Amino acid sequence: MKKVLVNISLCFAALSFATVAAAATDAEKATYKSAKDSATATYKTARTQCDTMKGNPKDVCIEEAKAAEKRSKAEAEAQYKNTPKAHMNARLAGADADYAVAKEKCNAQSGNGKDVCVKEAKAVHTKALVDAKSSQKISDVKSDAKADKSDADYNVAIEKCTPLAGPAKEACVASAKSKYGK
Repeated sequence: MKKVLVNISLCFAALSFATVAAAATDAEKATYKSAKDSATATYKTARTQCDTMKGNPKDVCIEEAKAAEKRSKAEAEAQYKNTPKAHMNARLAGADADYAVAKEKCNAQSGNGKDVCVKEAKAVHTKALVDAKSSQKISDVKSDAKADKSDADYNVAIEKCTPLAGPAKEACVASAKSKYGK
């Protein structure tokens, strides 16, 4: 009888933990949706303000509004997914948005000044893309390096167990495996 009651209470405990996890996920989804909606509302407000302008300043204003919306939505998605790839994609989206604004600002110029402006904008964009991608690669490299170091330490620990025999060797190997997660 006690066993049945224990099993039932364990089932209820498991269900309550699952409910809490689902609630946390729902809260995260709500926060994500709220951030996206806020970005869209901010864009619409900024876009309305741009309609009072004329010519290139209006075009620049529109691009800045679009850039702010793209950046906000990408950051919200990165926060929601919370993965290195999502954060990298947010940085890439920000770089692309900044590039679009810079190109639009260059349209106010003419001749060589415009050409130089476009080249500078492209250079800044390329650097931002490289930085975003390299930060992802650096984290991958750090992760790989950590694994390599752990493997090397594990191999040393196992090698130290080699001269031992019997239960002492088994205990040494078990200790090394548990310490290095093997």
